[in-house]
Amino acid sequence: MIDERTELDVAVVGSGPAGMTAALYAARAGLSVAVFERMGPGGQMTQTERLDNYPGFAEGVDAFELSFAMASQAERFGAERVSDEVVDLNVDAVKKLLTCASGAQYSARAVIVATGAEPRELGVSGEAELRGRGVSYCATCDGGFFRGKVAVVVGGGNTAVGDALYLSRICEKVYVVHRRDSFRADALYLNALSELPNVELVLNSTVEAIRSTSEGEVPMPHVESILVRDRNTGDEHIVNTDAVFIAVGTTPRSNVLKAAGVALNEAGYAIAGESGATNVPGVFVAGDVREKPLRQVITAASDGANAATAAFEYLNLD
Repeated sequence: MIDERTELDVAVVGSGPAGMTAALYAARAGLSVAVFERMGPGGQMTQTERLDNYPGFAEGVDAFELSFAMASQAERFGAERVSDEVVDLNVDAVKKLLTCASGAQYSARAVIVATGAEPRELGVSGEAELRGRGVSYCATCDGGFFRGKVAVVVGGGNTAVGDALYLSRICEKVYVVHRRDSFRADALYLNALSELPNVELVLNSTVEAIRSTSEGEVPMPHVESILVRDRNTGDEHIVNTDAVFIAVGTTPRSNVLKAAGVALNEAGYAIAGESGATNVPGVFVAGDVREKPLRQVITAASDGANAATAAFEYLNLD
């Protein structure tokens, strides 16, 4: 059982596919490992319903099932879990000091930060005010609340198109608003989307505002419509909807890394090679928080394995 007196070999911050794979590899190497995560396992992976591009599953795999399977596998080899959020990392001493939101502090000889990324906001009027009341960043989490209703998906990548496919099965109507004239999503997703009669594409358009039911007439306003602007003509029109699901990319969760003096690029991603080693000795990164060209579940898992291996080598040379 991990407590504040335990001196860990490796502290893993984050329990997405990168963090859980890092914990698995470190534990199998005989290191004492704890995974720090306030929420359940899976990270961004749980933002989608099913994974069809993770090897070994011919019919795809449920994202939540895979998340918990990864966690169970790491725990089977001795990795432990701390249900707390790391908010500060002090690397001045040989032992790295992790401070959690609860105030608890833990020490480790090496740290693997796999905090991932969080959904990027549109930054439009009504978005923040209506978050949780029709505005969501996770269709698989919140889509069920809008069964039989109208929904809007904003974005043009795999996540957005995947959200639209999922919502099309439970919503009466789905609009997909994208600022360009074509999508970045995989052809497999786009082919499936084109066959759906209840999905309407709104291309070359941006969401300018999210509007709610009259605040003066209802105690808890909720999404009622969006204001859409055509980028070619400048014309604006209203789309009535019960929900807005935003899927326009992510922002790295790199505050802990910044506080520790880890080098970040202009976008806030950690600068590190394939080993995950950063400019700070004993601090490694893995997954979506790392600067790299492709961010997928399989690349996150690969990062975790590499970072754990590099951490093991670092500790043996220490």
